[in-house]
Order: sequence, then structure tokens, then C-alpha cells
Amino acid sequence: MSSKVAYESNSRAFSGEMKTPASFYLAFKRGFEIVFSIGLLLFTLPVLILTAIAIKLESPGPIFYKQERVGLNGKTFNIFKLRSMRTDAEKNGPQWAAKNDPRVTRVGQFIRKTRIDELPQLINILRGDMSLIGPRPERPMFTEQFDKEIPGFKKRLMVKPGLTGWAQVNGGYEATPAEKLELDLEYIRNQSFKMDFQILLKTVWIVISGNGAR
Repeated sequence: MSSKVAYESNSRAFSGEMKTPASFYLAFKRGFEIVFSIGLLLFTLPVLILTAIAIKLESPGPIFYKQERVGLNGKTFNIFKLRSMRTDAEKNGPQWAAKNDPRVTRVGQFIRKTRIDELPQLINILRGDMSLIGPRPERPMFTEQFDKEIPGFKKRLMVKPGLTGWAQVNGGYEATPAEKLELDLEYIRNQSFKMDFQILLKTVWIVISGNGAR
């Protein structure tokens, strides 16, 4: 069941900097991401089935993994992924994935590099929890932590989180939360068809090249 992270937009000044997207842009973007998500789910269904079998054969535990994340206006939701880590991955508490993380399984290494583990998030897009393009959603505890450390961090909650985004294709895993915030706010201020197309093209290249995987 969804709850809501305390969210103060604190953004009257910021909203002045932000150009409100045209209703046509928002409607087209939503329509496109629905058609795109359904098409990609159908196209990758054989891959998803084979990956599910491989996950089950390699290690005990569920095939899918869900985790609470913070979305639009602080509303929380469960994000879906294919499980890429051992089931005891967070026995010592929540932590970010590291490069060459020992908690990642062999199948997990492959599906992280190819981004196959992210495909179930297309369901989140169809449900309306996420958009195809936007800031990546953080976990509630990290959202609160970063908001204390980085003034204005919650401004990124002014739009739906995305499967991919400006910060992901330009900063990647190596960028700090503050650097990612700057890129996310740049997207929020300037979102457009052209910017979305650039992000999609860069995302395709990242998936093909395997750059930035953990």
C-alpha cells in the first residue's frame, strides 16, 4: 500500500524558473510511453522467461524483486525488478550497489550489464507510478538523507520518476547525488520532445555498450 514521504515542494521560486510543459507534450508523452511499454514487454517476453528460469536455477528465492521508492509529490510505490542479488543482500541494512558488488549473482551480473533486470519497471510505467523518462526514484530513507545533505533535493519529486533520465545518461553511477540533482533539475526545467529523444538515443547506446553497469 502506498504511503507518502513528507514532501514540501518549497518550489515557488523554482517553479518560476521551470517552464510548464504544454498539455499536448504531456499527453503525447504518456500515450507514447504506454504504447512503447506494451510493445517492449511483448518483444522481450521470451528473454524475460529465459531470465526467470536462469534466476530460479542459480539461487533460491523469488524471481522478481520489489522495493519501495519515492515518486511524484512524495508518494511512495513499489518498483519491480528481476532479482539480481542474493536474498540476504541487505542483511546488514539498506545500501547502494557498488562496483563489482559481491552480493550480485552470476545471472545478476549479466542482467545488470544488459539492463534486463530493469524491464519489469515497464509495469510501473503502465500503472502510472513512473514515466519512461524522468529522475530515477530513490528509496525513502535515501531521499530523506539526501534532502538533509543537499538543499532542494526533493524538488526532483515535482515530476514522475523515470526508467531512464538525463542524469542517468549523462552522469551514470559515478555521479554524486548532488550532481544527479543538478541534471534532474535541468531536465525538469527544459523537458521537451527533443530532450526526450536525446535521452532515448543515449539510453539505447548505454544498453548496447553496457557502460556504467554495476
